[in-house]
Amino acid sequence: MQRPGSAVLLAVVAAVVLAASAGRCRGQLAGGYYDGKCGNSSVEAIIHDAVQARLAWDKRIVAGLLHLIFHDCFVEGCDASILLDGPNTEKTAPQNNGVFGYDLIDDIKNTLEAACPGVVSCADIIVAATRDAVGMVPYEEIIVILAIIHQSLHMHCGGERYEVQLGRRDGTVSQAYMAAQLPGPDVDIPTAIDMFAKKGLNSFDMAILMGAHTVGVTHCSLVKHRLHDFNGTGKPDPSMDPLYVWILSTFACTAGQTYDNIVYLDDPSSILTVDRSYYSQILKRRGVLDVDQKLGDSSATAWMVQFLGTTDFFPSMFGYALNKLAAVDVKTGAAGDIRTNCRRTN
Repeated sequence: MQRPGSAVLLAVVAAVVLAASAGRCRGQLAGGYYDGKCGNSSVEAIIHDAVQARLAWDKRIVAGLLHLIFHDCFVEGCDASILLDGPNTEKTAPQNNGVFGYDLIDDIKNTLEAACPGVVSCADIIVAATRDAVGMVPYEEIIVILAIIHQSLHMHCGGERYEVQLGRRDGTVSQAYMAAQLPGPDVDIPTAIDMFAKKGLNSFDMAILMGAHTVGVTHCSLVKHRLHDFNGTGKPDPSMDPLYVWILSTFACTAGQTYDNIVYLDDPSSILTVDRSYYSQILKRRGVLDVDQKLGDSSATAWMVQFLGTTDFFPSMFGYALNKLAAVDVKTGAAGDIRTNCRRTN
């Protein structure tokens, strides 16, 4: 397998670590924020155990939590506003139709409220539960050099790998129209880069966060045009590998089917593993959504896909990017609230 020279790798990784760490040590968020604040109970242990119990029978919850944290944090910051029920809340927006995992957050919140009422925010539960879920699924081997770089830069904002900072408060406003801030499945890359930039996330952050599709799924209704009638031609998208078109159109998304089948965004043999396979699929012209393949075709991001798809850095970088996402426009101190029920304001 061909890889860039070690000097280039060091420069790229160091730059990414520095950029990602910049978003991790801000505001009043802190590692170990809930230590000693929940009586004899450990907030982190309660969340960890709940996620572990759910993963024992529902491996898809990893994708659900990644979907949930992205759709929450990208809309007015990480404030759990997506959890609020109501006739016109974010949860009701078409962009959030496929989001799931709300029940797990409810279960964790109920347990925490019984242990220490009014202490732990719903926003922090989302962040910590996602961290635990990602950490519990299999990883590819991590390159040791990343840890060496991390130490040499003297970064003490968090733990050795994907430690989260907590201390967020919950938002009190949730409107369906806010979900328009989310990038769609067919967004072009320049527009996507601009959307991420408005959240303080650079194009490399975007490329890494899109790697969440390594455990993601979509539905036939969002990809059938690429398989059967691309741009009204009556033919498949010529940018997609013909063999993969045949596989998807034969087994997952047949023409004229009435049921909106699930379609995996990664190689089905790797769908439960946080690894570089998503990028490898793009390099094989097997990106499922329009935006997936565009990520590999755009001159601005093609080198990123090449780098992430042919090295072993993605799993570690993913944690850094998730932390940077989780620091977007957070509410701390006197802002927001600590909801006693994640589905409604106090």
